Amino acid sequence: MKRFWLLFSQAVTVLLAGYFVVSTLKPEWVRQGPTSLGGVVSVIQAPSSGVSQPAAGSLAAAAQRASPAVVSINTSKAASRDPRSDDPWFRFFFGDQDNQPQMGLGSGVIVSPQGYILTNNHVVAGADEIEVTLNDARRADAKIIGTDPDTDLAVLKIELDRLPTISLGNSDSLQVGDQVLAIGNPFGVGQTVTSGIVSALGRNQLGINTFENFIQTDAAINPGNSGGALVDVNGNLEGINTAIYSRSGGSMGIGFAIPVSTAKQVLQDIVKDGKVTRGWIGVEPNDLSTELAETFGVKADRGVIITGVLQNGPAARAGLRPGDVITKVADTEIGNVQQLLTTVAALKPGTATRFDLQRGSSSLQVDVTPVPRPSTPLRRLPERE
Repeated sequence: MKRFWLLFSQAVTVLLAGYFVVSTLKPEWVRQGPTSLGGVVSVIQAPSSGVSQPAAGSLAAAAQRASPAVVSINTSKAASRDPRSDDPWFRFFFGDQDNQPQMGLGSGVIVSPQGYILTNNHVVAGADEIEVTLNDARRADAKIIGTDPDTDLAVLKIELDRLPTISLGNSDSLQVGDQVLAIGNPFGVGQTVTSGIVSALGRNQLGINTFENFIQTDAAINPGNSGGALVDVNGNLEGINTAIYSRSGGSMGIGFAIPVSTAKQVLQDIVKDGKVTRGWIGVEPNDLSTELAETFGVKADRGVIITGVLQNGPAARAGLRPGDVITKVADTEIGNVQQLLTTVAALKPGTATRFDLQRGSSSLQVDVTPVPRPSTPLRRLPERE
């Protein structure tokens, strides 16, 4: 019996020694099969493919699809030189004036293989030089093809090969609560992606642009994001990030983007004609209120009331008067001032259009022939990003 136990102990010792040697020199020989978790559950580790896959619910695929087409825009503007700066007495009292160029920063989106880039007008307004930096670190000088201050959009063009482009989405199908990504170059730190949802649609009367129909989002937007992309979960462009409400200069969760439906029309007009042509009739409109209706003695409960008519303008020539309420333009019902501006702007200059009016207690129709809208200066929020 003692001999049997001696042989058994020697065999176990040899086996343990062999296991130790194999596990040290060839560990993969003893690590095959399932891995035990506490002797209760066994899992099989999936083989590595060498390519990381997005986690469930991740927006990485959308960011990877859209990011290459979002660029950084750096602008410079020569400093204004005081004509007295060469006067020795002026320099004695005021010192040498700083004549360093003014630098600007923004973002843009490549929308065609020909090198057309959408951005904000306020990003490039007044710039003497514009440099675009792609996500792959390539750089190119850009020229302005055209601008549209009324929507705060501009179209640039660069000359480079193999340009990445973004797919244009359908902003008219967006719904409040949809997930979106904002892509740009905030504060010049480099391309940055933030996420959020569509907080509201059709925001207007904000005093940012003449024509407003903003997408509101809580995706973080900061200075430098202007002109960047707002994309959906598939990486399609839904808007051009334009402005924020902020007390500190940084994001407070209220950002605004121009819908791609508006941007696409501006892009087409600028590429085709170098400018955007809109209709204009020469009136001062106001939202209808009980007080204004009583002041002008008009019996209307909907529409936009005209409080001023430009002398010899299209509306005046058609017979419109202060106190008239515009209820319909062609086949479009008019409910507020922004809707009237947008509808009239879409009219073709030189082509007569029927306007439905309420004058006092009477309804009538007149034909108004719009003319091209005069250019207007860009209005700005206290906080632009």
